[in-house]
Amino acid sequence: VSYNELLNILFQKIDPTQVNGQGNDNGTQYRTGVYPHSPEQRKVAEVFFESLKKQYSKPIATELVDAAVFFPAEKYHQQYLSNNGRFGTPQSAEKGCTDPIRCYG
Repeated sequence: VSYNELLNILFQKIDPTQVNGQGNDNGTQYRTGVYPHSPEQRKVAEVFFESLKKQYSKPIATELVDAAVFFPAEKYHQQYLSNNGRFGTPQSAEKGCTDPIRCYG
């Protein structure tokens, strides 16, 4: 899967114009972003973001920031979908699963 394909999938699932949130979840912890790990990924993302601007009348709120140091969440947050899911209903996290994610709104 190419980086461009990943971006296509992401932006089919989110509203890139919603500031600090998705659906009914609001706040900076719910902001959307793309975090490239290399100059090549950064360039692909920049081109992709430019193409998005032509598709929306509102500004793109999804941030584009180079990846930085990452700190894993607490153990009880790991594998959220397969362990808990929304309302305590586990959901498949298997590779290739195309079930809609039920953890939002």
